[in-house]
This record gives sequence, structure tokens and C-alpha cells, in this order.
Amino acid sequence: MHYFEEKKSGTLPETYRNLTSEEMEARIIAIKLQLGEKLFIPGHHYQKDEVIQFANVTGDSLQLAQLCAANKQAEHIVFCGVHFMAETADILTNDHQKVYLPDMRAGCSMADMANIFQTDRAWDALTEMFGDTIAPLTYVNSTAAIKAFVGKNGGATVTSSNAHSMVKWAFTQKERILFLPDQHLGRNTAYDIGIPLEQMAVWNPINDKLEYEGEIEDIKVILWKGHCSVHEKFTVQNIADLRESDPEIRIIVHPECSREVVELADDNGSTKYIIDAIENAAPGSKWAIGTEMNLVNRLIQNHPNKQIVSLNPSMCPCLTMNRIDLPHLLWSLDSIVNNEDINVIQVDEETTKDAIKALERMLARA
Repeated sequence: MHYFEEKKSGTLPETYRNLTSEEMEARIIAIKLQLGEKLFIPGHHYQKDEVIQFANVTGDSLQLAQLCAANKQAEHIVFCGVHFMAETADILTNDHQKVYLPDMRAGCSMADMANIFQTDRAWDALTEMFGDTIAPLTYVNSTAAIKAFVGKNGGATVTSSNAHSMVKWAFTQKERILFLPDQHLGRNTAYDIGIPLEQMAVWNPINDKLEYEGEIEDIKVILWKGHCSVHEKFTVQNIADLRESDPEIRIIVHPECSREVVELADDNGSTKYIIDAIENAAPGSKWAIGTEMNLVNRLIQNHPNKQIVSLNPSMCPCLTMNRIDLPHLLWSLDSIVNNEDINVIQVDEETTKDAIKALERMLARA
């Protein structure tokens, strides 16, 4: 089964590498003016400044997909984010709208940690162990195929903003949950709503094994063994070093960080939650932020009256997210003007039908 198809794609022509930033920016501005409302450019918070300056809207992955769905007049949606985000936008938009990803290499290591073949095998094994007692949930940071699997099996998608309410909902459906693909968000969320760590197991998709030391009937939450390669780099030692050097600094982290880091931080929440917390903070307040570096740097620039640092001083931006740059954005826009349809993301009809079920179950509780 083909879970999605990518229309014509390829390698960035070398001519784009030879243009200056000024030349590329001028051409992007001209194309935006030429296409007008036919063009819509959503930009994820983690994108580079050189790209985000041209975004019509900025936001997190699901927020951007919903804004794409609400924009009925745009014929061309150039999604400045990563692959799973463009897939979700295609799922939620109309047939006459095309979604483009400027660089097909812009993936997500977390989403790639759960493929449909691993998930089907896991579901077979887990339902053999537990029967019909499991509700599957997937973080929106997952492939269209995984969203479709969850939708087909009575589950829903979740975001870092609504994970608490969605996990509570899932427990009204079944006795247990399977949480894909980020074990840290699943663990932190379940712990917050009162599930003890002792009732959480981990499914390892590499060896198809359930990692748990107690009696399996005690298991309430099965966490997929996946993680965000950016947020897992924030450590307990980072927090200890900061507490020692500046006891007054307030530490806020994303719930994709490990349980140990979240527990030691002063606060945690989604990307939007972090942005709002900084915007509402008192002038002169001091913050260490545990999330992607492009966003942290943007918050530093936007709030010169506050002292802001990254929780990890050696943190790098999200490498896959950063594949979208000025040359790829311009190439994508040129292809639209030239009717070339390069790097179009199109999720097949069957996958879309089941994935929408998972998304709608979540959106109905938004």
C-alpha cells in the first residue's frame, strides 16, 4: 500500500546556490506579489529567520495545518517545516490545493522512529497480550500512515498543547493506551494526570519487545521507544550547572524532554506555551529555555528586556528543519510560477480517510 506519493522531486539546481541573499529575497518578494492570495506560506517556529521572514503565518505544526485548511483561496501552500507537517496540511486541505515541501530532505527523526510496518507488528503483539483493551494515540509529529493507523483503530492524534485532555479521553475509551512515537511526551503527560511510572511500559520497535519488569496486567500506558533528537539533548546536568551559576534563573522546557529534566525544571509546556510564558514575563526576568535553538534565539531577539539563554549552551538548531533555506524556498516558488509541480506532497485517498478520523477526534475536543 502506498501511504503517500511525492510528485516530481529532485536536487536543488546549482544556479540557486550562486545567487546572493539579496537576489533571492527580491525574487521571493516579487513572486509573492505576483501570486497574491493564490500563495500561502506557513512557517514553523523552528525555521530559520531567513525563511520565517516570508511566512504568512507562524505557528506549531497542527496550528499551521489548520490555518492551511481554513485558507480556501490559496491554490499553492509552500510549507516551511518538515515532511509530516506538509502531509497533515495535505490531509486537511481541499483537492484543488497543492502542498509543497521546499526540500524533501526536511524530515523528522522522531516521526521516522515509528513506521507503519513496525506499528502493525507491535499492534498484533500487543493485542495478543492485552486483547481489545488498548486505545492508540499518536503525537501529530508522526507520519500520515501512523495517523491513519490510529484513526482506523479508534484512536486520535494529540499535540503537546492538548496531550493531557486527549490522554484522559483515551482512558474513557479503553483500559490502556499505546502512545506513539515520543515516549517522553507520553510519559510526562501520563504522569501529570496521575499514572504512576510503575504502570508504564516501553515498546521497543527494533526488537519487537515490551520492556517492563512488573506484572503486565498492571500496565496502563505503553510508550513507543521514540524521542526528539533535539529535546533529548537537554540534561539533568544542564539544569544542575544553571542552578549553581544562577539560582534565580527560571527554567522552562518542552515536554518532549526526558522525565528527569521536566521534573527538575520550573515549568514545561508546548512551543506556544513557552512563547506565551516569555511574552508575559516581567521585564528583567531571567529564563533558561529547553527547546529548539532557532526559536530560543528569536525569543532572545524579540525580548531584549529579559535575560534569556538556552538550557544547553552547546545546543544546535533542528538539523532537518533547517534544510529549508532561501535557495530551496525560491526554487519551490519558481516551480509554481513555471507550472513544474516540484516537491508536491500528496497523501493517498485511503490514508487521508483514516488519518482524518484521528485528527477529527482530537479537533472535536479542542
